[in-house]
Amino acid sequence: MAKWGEGDPRWIVEERADATNVNNWHWTERDATNWSSDKLKSLLLGLTVENEEGACEVTEVGKVEGEASINNRKGKLIFFYEWTLKATWTGTSKSGIVYKGSIDVPNLSDENDMDDLDINVTMNKDEPETPLLALMRSTGADRLRVVLGSYLGLLQTEFTQGMILPTANGVSKPQSSQSKTNLDKTQVIHPITTPIFSPRRSHRALRPPPPNTGVKIPTCKFSMRETFLTSPAELYRVFLNQEMVQAFTHAQATVEPEKGGRFRLLDGNVLGEFTELVPDERLVMRWRYNTWPCEHYATISLTLSDRASETELKAEFRGVPTNEEERTRQGWQRYYFEAIKQTFGFGARLY
Repeated sequence: MAKWGEGDPRWIVEERADATNVNNWHWTERDATNWSSDKLKSLLLGLTVENEEGACEVTEVGKVEGEASINNRKGKLIFFYEWTLKATWTGTSKSGIVYKGSIDVPNLSDENDMDDLDINVTMNKDEPETPLLALMRSTGADRLRVVLGSYLGLLQTEFTQGMILPTANGVSKPQSSQSKTNLDKTQVIHPITTPIFSPRRSHRALRPPPPNTGVKIPTCKFSMRETFLTSPAELYRVFLNQEMVQAFTHAQATVEPEKGGRFRLLDGNVLGEFTELVPDERLVMRWRYNTWPCEHYATISLTLSDRASETELKAEFRGVPTNEEERTRQGWQRYYFEAIKQTFGFGARLY
């Protein structure tokens, strides 16, 4: 047996009463049932889809039954979950007629891929026929799969704190997962600057930036336009809902959805605050990469315009460092606009 301070710390036994499972090397389990139940409800509630016939929304999550747990065995994280979900959807036609129906998801579990997930959408008894049922069974079901597919990633990033083994030098050892869905990330590559960052940065609290150094830098302004096959209300929600932000960035994020609220995305590589919020119409934010000079923020205004079955988004950028213009354009196009379309099925023509 190794002496204290020597060898692999996983095999070291201190003279302490609870040293039977030092560093969680043996099998440990954490119950994630209550957390998962609340998270699944928040992911489903308020989800909307629409087309030329009208709009549908998940208005109630009536049943979330099942269990979830995370197990740590020799530094390997294993995820178990099995859920049965029932929800209510409400459809409103263009003429103002309201319809109600049900959503049944009987087999959300670690044993099933999202492609195999059963989503049964029905109308309530005695409801008349409506094209909105077809909308929910097609676009609605696809959107539900996307949202539920983000559940495991959120389970990893939000609930596994403290289940990491220390190495010999005292630095936390990244976690690994035996789940079929390969969402584990021991390192995060900044999608624009490409250096490697530690996931531990995402645990830092939102803090005010350091004092202004007074250094002046040349800046520029430019604008971008994009269209999305969704409503202004749903697109507005994408930028403010923390779970949805984490879904399309594929990284942990912190979002405070209020005027003056701060946000930190991509494990701390993008940060800022919301300075103006007009529901479903406009968002204004102070925004920066963490590699920009201290205290320097660009002002980005997002204006959402309803265009029949599409939403036009106009983004105006002011105060972007001149040498960062192309990088900022490409970053927003790829890691905001295209990522949102791919994640939530909002694909539309490009300008």
